Amino acid sequence: MSDYRSRIADKLLQYKLEAIGAVLIEGPKACGKTTTAEQQAGSILYMDDPEHIDQNLQLAQTNIKQLLQGTTPRLIDEWQLVPQLWDAIRFEVDHRGGDGLFMLTGSAVPADASKINHSGAGRFGWLTMRSMTLWESGESSGDVSLEQLFSSNYVVEGTNNLSLEQIAFVTCRGGWPKAVLKKSERAALSQIHEYYQAIIRSDISRVDGINRDAERAHRLVRSYARLQGTQTSATVIRDDMAAKESTEMSLVTIDSYLGALRKIFVVEDMPAWNPNLRSKTAIRTTDTRYFVDPSIAVAALGLSPSDLIGDLKTFGLLFETMAVRDLRVYAEAIGGKVYHYRDSNGLECDAVVHLPNGKYGLVEIKLGGEKLIEEGVISLNKLASKIDTTRMLEPSFRMVLTAVGNYAYMRTDGVYVVPIGCLKD
Repeated sequence: MSDYRSRIADKLLQYKLEAIGAVLIEGPKACGKTTTAEQQAGSILYMDDPEHIDQNLQLAQTNIKQLLQGTTPRLIDEWQLVPQLWDAIRFEVDHRGGDGLFMLTGSAVPADASKINHSGAGRFGWLTMRSMTLWESGESSGDVSLEQLFSSNYVVEGTNNLSLEQIAFVTCRGGWPKAVLKKSERAALSQIHEYYQAIIRSDISRVDGINRDAERAHRLVRSYARLQGTQTSATVIRDDMAAKESTEMSLVTIDSYLGALRKIFVVEDMPAWNPNLRSKTAIRTTDTRYFVDPSIAVAALGLSPSDLIGDLKTFGLLFETMAVRDLRVYAEAIGGKVYHYRDSNGLECDAVVHLPNGKYGLVEIKLGGEKLIEEGVISLNKLASKIDTTRMLEPSFRMVLTAVGNYAYMRTDGVYVVPIGCLKD
């Protein structure tokens, strides 16, 4: 494992601090939020420091302004323990003036949002952090830039150094900084197992103080893992669980558990893309189910890298989750967002990278091999032909993003084939 590169979020945080009074950094536990903020902090308050947590909580009730004193940017870690900090910081930003005054980090949405009285618009910027991409972890060559794919004269070429076995390993390991830095594969894979146990045993309950059963949480997350990459409802999740377990969960309970998983940034569903089409085809608007990192699904299903090599169908679904993670990070680095397309005729596009200026690119995600690549190309071309280019732009690019393949290249029909081990922002 090579040393990982600086995080994409480092640059984005710097930009936001230059532009606005306070920045809220959100994301899953252990993705590196605090470390990223520490590197740019002038002073730091750790709200959950065991030696000072009682004092911090008392001050929040009696003299909350004292907690905000310090060299700026002042980092307040695990701020959600005292939701009132939000309004106090908003007030300080209004009255001090200037930008880059505060950074807030936390691995959960506040349990009691009623204590927040203002949206923070105009005072706060938001930065979503996820686990590390293959470019950030030093495993992608970075020969192909997502940003440059939007340039009409960009020549795509690159060399991929990742084998299918290596892709299986990084899918199971995930992009968690501590796991990336582990010296042995065994230690790295053990790291995600312990991370997963913390999610189902404590984090899912601690987020809002509602006691949730660890075994029920495990069964739900395992079912979610089986259904990731689909637009399934809570009813389908319940039915999947019922087909494989002796006990059932009500829809209300399932919604409660899923809500908690969203609050701690374990699951991150993808919204649907709604383009202008030449035909009147009905577009499916249900979000697509994804984890924030594929390793969580791997841990829930109890799989190993060798299991993925032996079950390419499951491997393909989990690889898709990893590819979506990387695309989301790369897209946000250039101001874009990632969507999913599916219509009533069954035509799908795994990812649509959309920029604020209206430009967009279509992406199909495949393990690799000529047959799967050709399937992806057919889907991309079919969707591109449906788009009404009198009402919106033509796609800037069509790309099949693969797990394996020696090279990144452009086909004679203009579709790019790019191994994930070549991609960067």
